Amino acid sequence: MAADPSSQVLVTGAGGFVGQALVRALAQHCRVTATDRSGLEFADLVGVTAVPGDLDDPALLAALTAAPFDAIVHLATVPGGAAEADPAPAARVNVAASMALIDAAAAHGNRPRVLFASSIAVFGDPLPAYVDDATAARPMLRYGAHKAMIEEWIATMTRRGAIRGLSLRLPGIVARPLGPSGMKSAFLSNLFHALKAGEPISLPVSTGASCWLLSLRGLIAQLCQALDLPADPADARLNLPAQRVILRDLVAEVARQTGHDPALMDYEPDPAIEAAFGRQPPLATPRADALGLRHDGSLGALVAQALADL
Repeated sequence: MAADPSSQVLVTGAGGFVGQALVRALAQHCRVTATDRSGLEFADLVGVTAVPGDLDDPALLAALTAAPFDAIVHLATVPGGAAEADPAPAARVNVAASMALIDAAAAHGNRPRVLFASSIAVFGDPLPAYVDDATAARPMLRYGAHKAMIEEWIATMTRRGAIRGLSLRLPGIVARPLGPSGMKSAFLSNLFHALKAGEPISLPVSTGASCWLLSLRGLIAQLCQALDLPADPADARLNLPAQRVILRDLVAEVARQTGHDPALMDYEPDPAIEAAFGRQPPLATPRADALGLRHDGSLGALVAQALADL
């Protein structure tokens, strides 16, 4: 698909951190319709059609799905902290609009590939001592529950033969831009920005916190590869390969590559944030590994990839 210039791909959440990078990657090979509330800055890209609006607007959804797509990458979401703070609009976007999008895409009868950006939040907290493809979803946050609901709908619609769906459970992606994101895990990206600028920062976890991380470039490579899988995996849910990183090691490597002092980091652990984002156990991803999906390869490579996009 990625090598076919006639392929039509819809990307929701296209104005976001991941969405902008994905649209630019896909535009090299196929035609892309990009939708989001804002951030659709693709005037320089041939073959990209920007359609601004809210995904929970029925008129926008009807316009987007009036013609069939070969593939849909559904990134649009109201993230964790924001979903907890404002449950009703989060449910409209994360659940109702997501289901409506999938149903409308399936109605054309062409069985489009649907990639859904799910999250490790489906596992809840506390996490078990080990996570692999058999680990059950037990979300604690609304955001994680919303993701689990849409995972199940995608699996159902795939079993029915209406779509070819894959729910990809994203780990922490670094380094996101500075500014409000609604994500309680934003500190993982903020430390990159602080060390690059040589500025102090207080982190809400301990030095021994463990996190699953993937660079933006690593994620884009995985998404593009997932769009082009020659065969469908047996299960429509995939844990994406990521590195399990200890925070003190991450800080030391970012400091080494930026030439700044790791002592700029101050640690003031918040028990709730530590439990959710700082106690992530060993992770195995055999289904994704068998499909050829790979993480960044090493901590040094992950940090270098993340810093290159700041």
